[in-house]
Amino acid sequence: MPSEKAFLEIEGKGKNEKLPCLFNPSELALKRVNGWSADSMPGKGVPTLSFTGAQSGQIAVRLFFDTTAEGKPVSDYTNKILKLMEVNPDLAGSDDKSNNVRPPWVVFHWGALYTFKAVISALELTFVYFSSTGMPLRARLDLLLTQYDQEMAFGPQNPTSGTPRPHRVHRVQPGETLDRIAAMHYGDSTKWRAIASANGVEDPLALRPGGLLSIPRLD
Repeated sequence: MPSEKAFLEIEGKGKNEKLPCLFNPSELALKRVNGWSADSMPGKGVPTLSFTGAQSGQIAVRLFFDTTAEGKPVSDYTNKILKLMEVNPDLAGSDDKSNNVRPPWVVFHWGALYTFKAVISALELTFVYFSSTGMPLRARLDLLLTQYDQEMAFGPQNPTSGTPRPHRVHRVQPGETLDRIAAMHYGDSTKWRAIASANGVEDPLALRPGGLLSIPRLD
């Protein structure tokens, strides 16, 4: 698996946020279900199925958090994920008057892997270790991510199909600039602003060698 730390990309108004994971998961479980139906008839054999449509995919991921070395409550991290199940009226398209509000979507990133846009449909948090004063220091957090739109997980199956490129992570080399990195990944140096926006880069000429940049998909 990739050595880079995993993180959650969180939908935001104008700019998405990143929530790093303290420890990478040991596995990711993807589930897809298609709907099929048939009318059984007395005295007849096995009926022919009719396709009734696809259901949203789901990905289960278990995250671990440990703040024993920091001496602060692990809930400082887990509370941020709990909050992702609350409605956010600041999201684009939200309207309090019509009750058109929802929690944000998220994308789980791990090196070159990324999930589809998903909502956290289920969450189970377990504190597994405490200090002598009762402060929670270790936690296990199980997330069920349910597909939000038609975008597929883990990148396009056929890289020559013309579908958008997956999020990737680029390690900055000495002397590199954003326009050179954009030319490398997009074939177009003028797309450097997409990388700058995704990573909060204010000075495109002052990149830190060895640093990691998220290379966003282009719509």
